[in-house]
Amino acid sequence: MNSSLKLILTCSLALYFVSGWCNITLPSLVSSDMVLQRNSEIRLWGWGEPLEKVEIRTSWNGQVIRTVTDSHANWSIQVMTPEAGGPYEIKISGYNQILLKNVMIGEVWICSGQSNMQWPLSGGVNRGEEEIPSANLPDIRLFQVVRKSSEAEQIDLRGKWQVCRPETAKDFSAVGYFFAKQLQENLKIPVGIINSSWGGTPAEAWIPAKYFIAKDSLHEASEKLEPQPWGPQKPAFVYNTMIHPLRNIQIAGVIWYQGEANVINANYYDHVFSQLIASWRDIWKQELPFYYVQIAPFAYGQPEEGVLVREAQRRVLQQVRNTGMVVISDIADVEDIHPKEKLEVGNRLARMVLKKHYKALDELVESPMLSGIEIQKNKVYVEFDHCEGLYFEPNSESLFELAGADGIFFHARARIRDERVLVVSSEVKAPVYVRFAWGNTSLSNLFNAAGLPASSFSTLRP
Repeated sequence: MNSSLKLILTCSLALYFVSGWCNITLPSLVSSDMVLQRNSEIRLWGWGEPLEKVEIRTSWNGQVIRTVTDSHANWSIQVMTPEAGGPYEIKISGYNQILLKNVMIGEVWICSGQSNMQWPLSGGVNRGEEEIPSANLPDIRLFQVVRKSSEAEQIDLRGKWQVCRPETAKDFSAVGYFFAKQLQENLKIPVGIINSSWGGTPAEAWIPAKYFIAKDSLHEASEKLEPQPWGPQKPAFVYNTMIHPLRNIQIAGVIWYQGEANVINANYYDHVFSQLIASWRDIWKQELPFYYVQIAPFAYGQPEEGVLVREAQRRVLQQVRNTGMVVISDIADVEDIHPKEKLEVGNRLARMVLKKHYKALDELVESPMLSGIEIQKNKVYVEFDHCEGLYFEPNSESLFELAGADGIFFHARARIRDERVLVVSSEVKAPVYVRFAWGNTSLSNLFNAAGLPASSFSTLRP
């Protein structure tokens, strides 16, 4: 072989190995069609060859930022984003070059939980089939995290940013879709929604493993779980694959719809859920807004196990800052654990976020929530937050009960007095405790002026 041919082969092999093995690669979350959080210092990251020079150029300001991969072939760059807008381009150059197109700047939310969050727009939800043909919304971007579990934390996940169109929206979370649509319509800016949910999973599966070592209550709760055929039950197994790889992105907040899989250890749920919120906030290093759905009444197999989870969710609302809870007992189906009214669930979450987080609404969007009681001899006055225009559903029976110091509850009569509820029972002469809508299938009949149902509650700690 002559020297010229050897030189050509040597160069060809060098180019092959550079292009085949030394290319800059990106995680699934960093791609064309993505949404980046506005007015933030966001992170772009990926992999390459050790000590490979990486250059980032963003079209919104023409800025060029440079870095070098470390000895493990990782690279990461912080980039400032402007006010909402787009589409933009991002050019990433190393031994190869990647051009990300149709990138939007706006608001990014994660929607997570179990089957009621996972349930798709095409899954028989009310008005879902009518909505799909009109789901041509280019300022909304959808990212569906592929369901997978692992006992070890993963650095990447499977999924893809997609422009919201009928063909991409139909298999996406109905609650997540309606939430994003309501946000985009009100804020008039791009919205990215990342759906990371898995039916049948308990909250423990979404919490990092290290928290079970530090918290005895979490460990005890996880030991009550039993294997199920529809989803992982082991602590951290879903977090490792479906949340941990998301930690590098800047997000506005989280919406959460879960709890049905925790009726088996309902007495622990307030500890478990509050630790889930705390762990995610630790991971993202910020007090993420966390808005969630109180599970709907349903005919569970054991008495009170469903209402105990609802009570735990109500208590977390009182205990954990920067949270919000929507109540959906009025749109429940006690014979179906998957209520079909996902449009209203998504809209209630969005309206609460628009008011509390974005300050874009000034109206009543919260359900009546117990704030305290006043006992006057044999009478109990129950006080509520968000009680404007309080009323009972016409011709409905009282769902209030009273108990004395012995904790034995009896049916009680209830009347509204100056936006408080006066509760009395002929069988309880010295009341100490009061509860409302206390049952797995009890549908709240107490509403405020916004037509939102009051949450079930008990002043006696279950």
